[in-house]
Amino acid sequence: MSFFDRLKDGLSNTRRNFTDRIRELAGLAAPIDEDLLEELEMILLGADVGVSTTQKLLDAIRTAARKKEIADSSEVLPFLKKYLTELLREEGQRTRIGHKPTVILVVGVNGVGKTTTIGKLANYFGLFKYKVLIAAADTFRAAAAEQLCVWGERAGCEVIRHGEGADPAAVVFDGMKAAIARKADILFIDTAGRLHNKANLMNELSKIHRVIKREIPDAPHETFLVLDATTGQNAIAQSKVFTETAHVTGVVLTKLDGTAKGGVVIAIKEELGLPVKWIGIGEGLMDFRPFEPEKFVEALFEK
Repeated sequence: MSFFDRLKDGLSNTRRNFTDRIRELAGLAAPIDEDLLEELEMILLGADVGVSTTQKLLDAIRTAARKKEIADSSEVLPFLKKYLTELLREEGQRTRIGHKPTVILVVGVNGVGKTTTIGKLANYFGLFKYKVLIAAADTFRAAAAEQLCVWGERAGCEVIRHGEGADPAAVVFDGMKAAIARKADILFIDTAGRLHNKANLMNELSKIHRVIKREIPDAPHETFLVLDATTGQNAIAQSKVFTETAHVTGVVLTKLDGTAKGGVVIAIKEELGLPVKWIGIGEGLMDFRPFEPEKFVEALFEK
């Protein structure tokens, strides 16, 4: 099965909750009036597209109808497909790998699939012959480093770790030194997810940033925020603390195959102003790929 087929299959719950319902609504070639837009609003909100993004989409449909660009409800779905493809497309969608080592910081609360994400990223880049190291700087969660070591073994890369409860910045320091000494292409840095408040998060990340920049002034080159798609709008609320403190450059969205709330992809781009860079649609190593807006929208809208 191709990745597109797996993506399409993984989005089946979202498609039933989103585009299939719009298709049913639009099938009668009804006039584009406020009654139709109200029903469309409920569908969009139910798919966790988000309030502000939903209003933006409805306004775009109203404008297109007023300008006679779309005649009736039967043209709403093709209009949305084109509109969302443009909305999600962004420069810098791809992960930037240039500096050697490229340092990628990975943040997010516990339970979103952060450790798994790092393992799958390491495996992905390893397949393209990049030399990858991982720094296990989440020293607070029991067995976090052990899990990373299992993933490191699967991906064929070394994991730099200390004992449980060690200073995360010390692990990052050793990781940076090892990446430079071993001429690694990429260093992934795991971070703790269970931090009690914004001040604690800021202090921890500030300390990690200082250690990184001492060795490579323009690093980290990327900071990925890992979000769980099954939490829908809660993922947006959850992420705001991180976007305010962690200089996030892109989002990794996990568990898209287990949710009817895949519209959160649209909300992330529109409400947070961040590109979705990677998506996970299953447990397998190959069920994790760079996010491609055109393929995502195609899979979402295809019958």
